Amino acid sequence: MYGRSKPTQTQSSSDKNPNRVAGGLKAQGVDTFEMLGEDGAVQKIPTHAYVQSLEEQIRKQRAAMAVLERKLARQGKSLESLETFIRSR
Repeated sequence: MYGRSKPTQTQSSSDKNPNRVAGGLKAQGVDTFEMLGEDGAVQKIPTHAYVQSLEEQIRKQRAAMAVLERKLARQGKSLESLETFIRSR
């Protein structure tokens, strides 16, 4: 209670929902910053944290797609084996 036990660990970034992270950054207004160009035009540049949250979203989506593609391939093989079994009878 008074510091003898191990401190509780905060949630790591890989456990967090990347959609909520990106949404939180946008809500706080820290997803972009404005930069003045040489020609006097103002450009909005995404922040490093926001880009990282988007990359994490992409990684999670790709992992989910890979799982679904494997399931689809497995279902296709099962369907083909059932079709050959039905034709053989």
